[in-house]
Amino acid sequence: MVQEMTAAVLYGKEDLRLEQIPIPRAQNGEVVVQVGAALTCGTDLKVYRRGYHAMMLTPPIPFGHELAGTVVEVGAGVTRFREGDRVVALNSAPCDECFFCRRGQQNLCENLLFNNGAYAEYIRIPERIVEKNTLLIPEGVPLEYAALTEPLACVVYGLEETGASLGDTMVVIGAGPIGLMFMHVAELSGIEVIAVVKRDDQVVTAKLFGASHVIQTSAVEDVVAATRALTPDGRGADVVVEAVATPATWEWAVDMVRKGGVVNFFGGPPSGTKVALDTNRLHYGDITLKASFHHTPATCRTAFELIASGRFRSSEAITNRVGLEKVPEVFARMLTRTGGSREIKTAVFPGGVPR
Repeated sequence: MVQEMTAAVLYGKEDLRLEQIPIPRAQNGEVVVQVGAALTCGTDLKVYRRGYHAMMLTPPIPFGHELAGTVVEVGAGVTRFREGDRVVALNSAPCDECFFCRRGQQNLCENLLFNNGAYAEYIRIPERIVEKNTLLIPEGVPLEYAALTEPLACVVYGLEETGASLGDTMVVIGAGPIGLMFMHVAELSGIEVIAVVKRDDQVVTAKLFGASHVIQTSAVEDVVAATRALTPDGRGADVVVEAVATPATWEWAVDMVRKGGVVNFFGGPPSGTKVALDTNRLHYGDITLKASFHHTPATCRTAFELIASGRFRSSEAITNRVGLEKVPEVFARMLTRTGGSREIKTAVFPGGVPR
């Protein structure tokens, strides 16, 4: 008789259902993990809103991708893990053989293998992810903290791509989970952070996550001028990270950076979105524009070390805790949230919220 488990399954746009589906079994090279904690994510929210993700999933499919848990079954050929191990399994792994992987761009792997299904009692981890992107969690590190590894790895990769270094000034536009992670990782790297935020509660949160200065967009007449005024000699920031994903904030980012500086368009607007940029300023200001996507096995390990060492403020990043049965309700609320409270990430506990 096939045993069943509860899982959140995405069927399409704003259609997330709790269902009973078979518990997965480990095949050669795979492990099955009992999910201890899974986290909500801005990417999951975008997928929930749009009903699909061209790269990562096609509905109907078990949903969610940030997780940590305990190995309960080990497939043939697996030697690095055994039953009872606490692990964080990343949501993807590169092939290390394609054009991009051979050039050190594993985040752009042509055969990037994704895995979904974190909002469930159990999840099967594919062989490639077991081999390349599954990590043992040290004793004393809560599972919900370890589950932060994936988004933090994306941020670590984004920060590395900017070339920012000790003593630089960085503007971070946006104070969602990713923007806050950028602020904190930059602060830990000795970078002075100027945060550009929207809501009252985000002013406090930005400072908590390492911003030395905060500009609230509703409190100033000219956001760009107010931000540049906080940089040395008003010349603009060495680096600007855009983490909102709107045309207006992309344009702000270019206007906030100094000559010779770097802009990282981290927030991804919908396909077909256009922006207007001052090409004269770009050319004569020798400004570098770039975007960064996803993570690599190396940045996953860097992020994991930041969490496991206690340097990263994991406890501050998790602001809500619910059981698995609340997942559809949580996403419906996230979709209509207008602000007013400090909510960053929700931890989902399939086994029940710890007391």
